[in-house]
Amino acid sequence: MTGDGEAAFTLAVTKAVLTTKVDPTYDDRPEERYHFPRTYLRQVEAAVGDWIVYYEPRRTTGDVLSKGGRQAYFATARIDTVIPDPARSEHFYALVSGYLEFERAVPFRENFGTYERALTKDDGSTNKGAFGRAVRNMTDDEYDLILMAGYSHTLGLAPRQRPIGEVPEEIHSGFGENAQAPYEVDRRIVEQLVSRPFRDRAFSAAVKTAYADTCAMTGLRIINGGGRSEVQAAHVRPVADRGPDAVSNGIALSSTVHWMFDRGLLSVDENYDLLIAKSTAPDTLSRLLVPERKLRLPQRPELCPAQTYLDYHRRQVFKG
Repeated sequence: MTGDGEAAFTLAVTKAVLTTKVDPTYDDRPEERYHFPRTYLRQVEAAVGDWIVYYEPRRTTGDVLSKGGRQAYFATARIDTVIPDPARSEHFYALVSGYLEFERAVPFRENFGTYERALTKDDGSTNKGAFGRAVRNMTDDEYDLILMAGYSHTLGLAPRQRPIGEVPEEIHSGFGENAQAPYEVDRRIVEQLVSRPFRDRAFSAAVKTAYADTCAMTGLRIINGGGRSEVQAAHVRPVADRGPDAVSNGIALSSTVHWMFDRGLLSVDENYDLLIAKSTAPDTLSRLLVPERKLRLPQRPELCPAQTYLDYHRRQVFKG
């Protein structure tokens, strides 16, 4: 028996949906942790050791009148453990790893219906009671369908879409710049989430989409045959030093500028002004950069480089 008199039992490991706002009411940092009240403890504990998807609701803040959220699944991660919040009674943190954003946000309802079957009533309408829960457990096949929609380009299932009127990026058969072998579509997608080639390609697609395939430091936008952009996705805090595969830890850069950024010849300050390591950078570098010397940012603020990662780059990488 448990302390409150209920029979003790163990839930099987299962996947879950975790809802988090653009400006979270709780202390969420999706690439690291999810903060929640005891109400959802059982559902979150059932997912420890398994994968979850993050969902962004219509409301962007705790204000019931706020709106502008995408109403879409936008990333996946794995729950490693659950710990009590040391500062707030009856609240907990789910600590996560393996965070990876989708190439495109996946609406909760598409042409065929909802990805989560419990969100649709028998008459086809939305089950608002189920939808109102911030944490919802889900089946493996529901999870896989969401991932197939979110990583369709990485999986070689569909072109990477651009705004209406622009050429989509063609389907590629494998990972990486020189990949030859086709992706094994029949393997369960979840098995690929720890694969570095898969993660690199998914991260690249998400960053390129956020920055509209445009270098954030030079303003260059080059699209070659097949709709493939020449811009690259740079990690601000390197993966080798625990940098996450989050768009907020990425910047779209042309190859030359990417090389300089990784080697500390360029950085970005807290106001997104560009910094040049004058003692080591070539004198001609300034000619490459945008006239305003300010990083060009994604339209959505939550996709902009996070200050914690920019601070790391200035302290640990920049040579200015």
